[in-house]
Amino acid sequence: MLTCFGAGKLVRLLRVLAMSFAFPDLKLLRIFVAVVRHQGFAAAQQELNLSTSAISTYMSQLENQLGIVLCHRGRGGFSLTSKGELFYQETLRLVGEMESFERYSAALKGELRGTLNLGVLDSVVSDPALPLAEVIGAYSEEYPAVHMHLSVLSPYELQLAVLDNRLDVAIGAFSTRMNGLVYQPLYREQHWLYCSERHSLYSARRIPAEVITQQRMVGRGYWSQAELARHGFKHSAATVDSMEAQLILVLSGAYIGYLPEHYAQPWVDQQRLRVLLPATFGYQAPFSLILRRGRAREPLIQAFRDLLKIQLNN
Repeated sequence: MLTCFGAGKLVRLLRVLAMSFAFPDLKLLRIFVAVVRHQGFAAAQQELNLSTSAISTYMSQLENQLGIVLCHRGRGGFSLTSKGELFYQETLRLVGEMESFERYSAALKGELRGTLNLGVLDSVVSDPALPLAEVIGAYSEEYPAVHMHLSVLSPYELQLAVLDNRLDVAIGAFSTRMNGLVYQPLYREQHWLYCSERHSLYSARRIPAEVITQQRMVGRGYWSQAELARHGFKHSAATVDSMEAQLILVLSGAYIGYLPEHYAQPWVDQQRLRVLLPATFGYQAPFSLILRRGRAREPLIQAFRDLLKIQLNN
């Protein structure tokens, strides 16, 4: 019985494949997906390991097979046509199902092969609550034929990549949720508000909260205005998309900002950073593992989730 891929989906896919005279080469479809993801031929070169002229040739072959124009390219930049946008959405679904079927076929032979595309937020390497290095090490030892691809992205990008099947699983803190994803709670990450030794508040005593909220504060690019307000501020004076960028701006002395406790601790130990009014400013970010709905029982994903659960319980 087909439990991972789904018998119904397989039947529908085989019906499509049976029309081989009209079905494009799967290689061309994957090239098309990569080009759209990178928004152009040149930007897709590294992932595809192809020259722009080769990518252009393949894209022309795909368009000729389909009999439609998929995208505009030239001095005006890259953009999908209206039909190209519709075809792209269907291609994402088809490529995802084909990859699921390939993984299922490998599992039937008693071995795990293929690529596990994993995504995480930045700065998790110093988090003792997430033994990610240990999980990956155990996974690679138990399944040496699986290629691991690790990406560090923002919360929004992680969710979008999992939804588009560019990532199989991702780990992060997600203040907003997307339909079509499953969120498995893992743990909570403590954040405090910090200033550096170069900031005027570093040596101050008994700082009123209203003084702190008037300081130049670093916000996150993926925070909404409501999220910023929940953390005690009406506006930000700088914006970042990673914790490393946030740390740099806070260390400059020109700004204050929130950082994960585990990430900031070495700088606190060196007396380079100070926590500001922890009784008022601080929050816990709930971390979750996310995957696309319907993919939980795929062998590569299930094996990773099992090992993660073992490491978190140790």
